Amino acid sequence: MNPKQRIALAVGMFLLLGALAGLGWWYHSGQAAPGGAVGTLTVDVTSPNDLGPGTLREALFIVAAATGKANVLIKTKSITLKTPLPPLMNLHGVRIVGEPPGIEIDAQGLADAPVFDVTGANTSLEGLVLRNCRGAAAILLRATHFHLQSSTIESCDVGVDVAENASNVLLEHNRFANDRVGVRFTAPNRDTVVTGNTFLQDKVAGLWAVRGDAGARGGGTITVRENHFNGNGSGVVAGNVAILVERNDFADAPDGAVHLVGAGAVIRGNHIGGEAPMGIIAENARDAIIDGNELEHLTAYAILVRGSSNALLRANRVHNCGYGIAFVLGDRAHPSTAVDNIIIEPKFNGIDVVGDSPILRRNQVQQPHLLALHVVDFQQPDGRNVRSQPLLEGNNFRADALQVENAPVPATARPQ
Repeated sequence: MNPKQRIALAVGMFLLLGALAGLGWWYHSGQAAPGGAVGTLTVDVTSPNDLGPGTLREALFIVAAATGKANVLIKTKSITLKTPLPPLMNLHGVRIVGEPPGIEIDAQGLADAPVFDVTGANTSLEGLVLRNCRGAAAILLRATHFHLQSSTIESCDVGVDVAENASNVLLEHNRFANDRVGVRFTAPNRDTVVTGNTFLQDKVAGLWAVRGDAGARGGGTITVRENHFNGNGSGVVAGNVAILVERNDFADAPDGAVHLVGAGAVIRGNHIGGEAPMGIIAENARDAIIDGNELEHLTAYAILVRGSSNALLRANRVHNCGYGIAFVLGDRAHPSTAVDNIIIEPKFNGIDVVGDSPILRRNQVQQPHLLALHVVDFQQPDGRNVRSQPLLEGNNFRADALQVENAPVPATARPQ
């Protein structure tokens, strides 16, 4: 074989090897394409027992050791837990699904441990009914990228307890009933949304978002949107946490539909009704925005702003309540503002101002049974007098429906 033939043969072999390598790469990449079944482990739960083969406990151990994503399919109608489950984690993500209409997990046998201690990222729970976790949360969330949907949590101490390090949380289309607290946040968890859920007769609050450190910074905004709150002690309690509460429906909350403390709250476009005493309470709040809400048939105040600064009440619609809006003992250096609100047929006063000096612009009070605007000083327990000097601009109050009293209200008469 002459040199030219040897060169031609070598080139041909090189091209053939390249073609074979390319074909192998194409085949393997097609097999590992996103959405394919390769690399995803599926474990079936077929036993209702606490221990043994086919149990939820065994499935959690299996998925924790898996080298890829894992699915847990619960095919038994109910599970009774007697001892705590292992933490829920998988380095690549895990999805637990209960067959319709929902798999009941009874945690009455657990003393003070959660049903699911979620420590791994990218965890999803769907179609579960968690009951009777009396001493702890049904779900303790300590990870990022968590999704809970189409599930029920009832008769628990806390439904979902979200730790400070959690983020990218989505809770949607769930039911929280007869818990002490439905969902609890201790920090402004980043990229967190609570939407389309029902909170029913949770004793303290449907949703509790309170951080103890008023001066802490950072985090994100918790969005609470298009949920139904009915018969809870309070619907939402928010303190020192950035939170957006919008387009929710609240009814029959004896301690107030929304209770705000500290800074960072926006309450917008909600409907608040029922025979409860109070609608929105902003107490020692800063920079709260209460905007475009409808409040009706509350027996006391629709909106109470007490000891607060820089609150903005804008375009709220109040009708058939005991009282409309009250401002009590606010920060004179940083006054709150009420603008473009309309109050229709309050059973008593439309707007009360007690020891405060808010800015009142373009508000309307129609058909009050007592007074459109009632302004009164406040007397401190030590005898000092706190003057009320609201700034009035462009409001629609009848002249015979205004009353400004020089005599101060004593501390014992402070609105509750």
